[in-house]
Amino acid sequence: MSKNLPDHTPSEEIDLIQIFNVIGRVFNKFIEFIKSIFREFFSIIIYAFKAIIDNFKIIAIVVGIAGVVGYALEKTKQEVYTSQMLVKPYFDSKFQLVTNIKYYNALIGEKDYKQLTQIFDINDEEAKQLIQFEIHPGPENENDQIKQYDSFLKELDSVRAQEVEFDEFLENRSIYSGDIFEINVQSFKKDIFRSLEDGLNSTFTNTYSIKKMQKRDSLIAIKKQRILSSIKVVDSLKQVYVNVMEEESKSQDGSYTTRDGLSFIQEKTNTKEYELLKEEINLRKELSELESQKVEEDVFFDTLSSFQDVGAKYTTIWERYSIIFPFLAFIVLSVIYLAVKAIKYVKSYEG
Repeated sequence: MSKNLPDHTPSEEIDLIQIFNVIGRVFNKFIEFIKSIFREFFSIIIYAFKAIIDNFKIIAIVVGIAGVVGYALEKTKQEVYTSQMLVKPYFDSKFQLVTNIKYYNALIGEKDYKQLTQIFDINDEEAKQLIQFEIHPGPENENDQIKQYDSFLKELDSVRAQEVEFDEFLENRSIYSGDIFEINVQSFKKDIFRSLEDGLNSTFTNTYSIKKMQKRDSLIAIKKQRILSSIKVVDSLKQVYVNVMEEESKSQDGSYTTRDGLSFIQEKTNTKEYELLKEEINLRKELSELESQKVEEDVFFDTLSSFQDVGAKYTTIWERYSIIFPFLAFIVLSVIYLAVKAIKYVKSYEG
C-alpha cells in the first residue's frame, strides 16, 4: 500500500514552511506600517491640540479681535443688491448678448460712465452704482439636455458621434450651448434694475440676426407661395373629379370619357378623390405650421422673467468678514508658530 501513497520529501516540506514564513513576515510588516501611520497621525493631532492649549490665550485674543474687525467691516461696507432676468434669444442673437455683457463689464472696469448712461438711459450717478453684469445658462431639465445632445450628435459624422458620451457632452458645453440665459446684475442701488431692461433688450439686435430673420421670412414666403399654388392645383383636380362623378352617375356602364379623350372608371374616381382630399389636408397643415413658426419667432428674444423692482441683498461666504477674518488670523498664527519651531530646530541642529 505504501507504493500508492504520494511521496513527500523533507526538502519540499521545508520549502513550504519557508514560503509561509515569508508571507507571514510580509503581512506583519504591512500591519506594522499601517499602525505606524495611525500612530503618526494621532501624534500630529495631539501635537496640534497641545500647541493650541499652550497658546490658548494668544489665539483667543487674536481671533476675537479679527472677528470684531470683520463684523465692523461688514456693517460699514456698502450693501450690494442683485437681480436676475431670464431671456430666450432667437436667430443666434445670443452671441451678441454674451459679447455685450463682457463689453458692459469692461465699461464698468474703466469707469466709462458716459457710455453706460447712453446705453441704459440712466444718469451718471446711477451708472456709478453698477458693479458688474453676469450671464449664465438658464435653468434646464434633463429633457432639455437630451435634446441639445441629440442636436449636437446630428452635426457629427456617425463614427465621431459614437465616441461622445452624454456626460462628456455636458462637461464640455460652452455658454452658447443653451437656449435660455440668466442675466445677473449687481449694483449698490437696489431699485435700478428695471431701468436697465431697455438697454439690455437692445443687445439682441445686430446685423447678423436681422439678416437671419429676413432670410427666414423670405424662405417662409417662398414655401407659402409653393403651398398655395399646390392647393390651387388640388382644388382644380377636385373639381375635375367632381364633374367626372356627376357624369358617372348618369352613365350606365360606370365609365365616362371627357372631351379630351380621358377615360375614367368609377372605382378609381373615388380613390383619386380621397387621395386629393388627403393631399389638401397635408398642404394646409404645412401652411399652418409655417404661419405658426413666423408668429412664435417674430422677435429677436422673449423675456421669460424680468428684473425685480427691488433687488435682493447679495451676500457670499467670502464677504462674511466676521467669519473669514478669524479663520485667516488662526491660519497666520499657525504659520508663525510652525516657522518659529522650524527656526529653533535649525539653530539647534548639529548634524
